[in-house]
Amino acid sequence: MDTAADHPIIRVRGLANRFGAQVVHEGLDLDVRRGEILGIVGGSGTGKSVLMRSIIGLREPDAGEIEVLGVDARSEDPDDRLHIERHTGVLFQDGALFSSLTVGENVQVPLKEHHPGLPDSLLYELALLKVKLAGLPADAIDKLPSQLSGGMRKRAGLARALALDPPLLFLDEPTAGLDPIGAAAFDALIRTLQQALGLTVFLITHDLDTLYAICDRVAVLADRRILAVAPVAELERLEHPWVQDYFNGPRGRAAQQAAGRT
Repeated sequence: MDTAADHPIIRVRGLANRFGAQVVHEGLDLDVRRGEILGIVGGSGTGKSVLMRSIIGLREPDAGEIEVLGVDARSEDPDDRLHIERHTGVLFQDGALFSSLTVGENVQVPLKEHHPGLPDSLLYELALLKVKLAGLPADAIDKLPSQLSGGMRKRAGLARALALDPPLLFLDEPTAGLDPIGAAAFDALIRTLQQALGLTVFLITHDLDTLYAICDRVAVLADRRILAVAPVAELERLEHPWVQDYFNGPRGRAAQQAAGRT
């Protein structure tokens, strides 16, 4: 008998996504375990972001079942949608910050939406806490996104994703565009937050160093479905052309060496 802890925090069955004649996903199944960092990898055009957007309700799939936090993600009941919104945080690839708002004001957006009665002083203090939690200096709270570096903008986006203390975090290519030192620091921050806050993290990435450094399991998206879900060491042995090229090519071997695997 399943307990709440055993039940997947995300459960996808028979997912289909089509754009006209183009079939992106067909019969896709995926379980995300509570408390894990799950990496999502796949070649260009395999629909990694489409999968994420389907799960969080930004895209209506053509078929399939999606359950998030025990709730039907395709339900038309506004209470179900609200439950998912309040308990998930999302960091989009470019940060998706409002350019006319300061970092602090950006972080306050979900707080004001879901807790409209909070006084301004408390909103500011909560935003400052999230800014610091994301590894930004306190003075970043009053800066505009244009005044921040690329890495700092990602951290500001992370602070906003953490605003409502969600147990489930979605990250879309969080280290894209960062230099190796900045990417490694961001990876370390995600792992620290995941362990300290008990987060479940759904992480889309093409960064092999990230997979080896912080992912508990990795799901490979290929041939319109999830080909396999396993720790990286197991995926390296999977007999599939893309998987072999990806994990055992020159960049894969370099990532293995950096992780102390070879």
